[in-house]
Formats: sequence, structure tokens, C-alpha cells
Amino acid sequence: MVTDPIADFLTRVRNAIKARHRIVEVPASNLKKSMTKVLHEKGYILNYKFEEDNAQGNIKIALKYDPETKTPAISNLERVSKPGLRKYSDSENLPRVLNGLGVAIMSTSKGVITDKEARTLKIGGEVLCYVY
Repeated sequence: MVTDPIADFLTRVRNAIKARHRIVEVPASNLKKSMTKVLHEKGYILNYKFEEDNAQGNIKIALKYDPETKTPAISNLERVSKPGLRKYSDSENLPRVLNGLGVAIMSTSKGVITDKEARTLKIGGEVLCYVY
């Protein structure tokens, strides 16, 4: 039983990057699928595939590395809003990650989006994690 599935998702990806794995598998949920799509759109992961089985299914994520230096595209994944202490931001106080170089993944009324998209839509929400 996992008490914080989003932290488990981020930890699995973080550990796979540290171990230089090409592919990581995580249990699927709608929120994790949305976060994976955002990571792919922003170029932090190479590709992803949703596998359905009788239970909840899995997400296979192909991690992205630089072809020459072999450095990973994701240098840090940081969980912000935790089950014990939720972090919310309104549209005026949205976080800037690494002065705009990283992204904050947010859960809003318009779905799971980045901080930059939330700024253009002028909406706030729960700050799930920072990626850079």
C-alpha cells in the first residue's frame, strides 16, 4: 500500500535516472498519466506507453539522455505538495522554477498543466512537483 502515489512515481523515475536505466515502469493512474504527458510535451522524457491489464495497468516511460555526454534530461524531480501539507498557488503567485528554466507541474481546474500554461490561462491550483 502506497500512501503517496505521486511521490512513488517521482521516486521511481528519479531512481531509474540515477541507475541510468532506459525504461522505467510505474503503476498507472489518471493523474500519473497526465503528469507523464506533460513531461513528454516539455521534452523531459523520450516516450511513454500506457499498458492496460486487468487491474490498473502500467506506464512504461523511456527516459531521455544526451547522446554524447549521457547526462539525463531531468536533473531534479522534487515533490512540492505532500499529503500532510498541500501547497496551492493562486494565479498571481505561481512558482517560477529555476528562474523559468524548469517547470512546475500543477493540478488545476483545467487539468494537469505547467506553471507557464497556468500563467497564460490566469488560473491557480495545487503545485504537484518541480522538474528541471
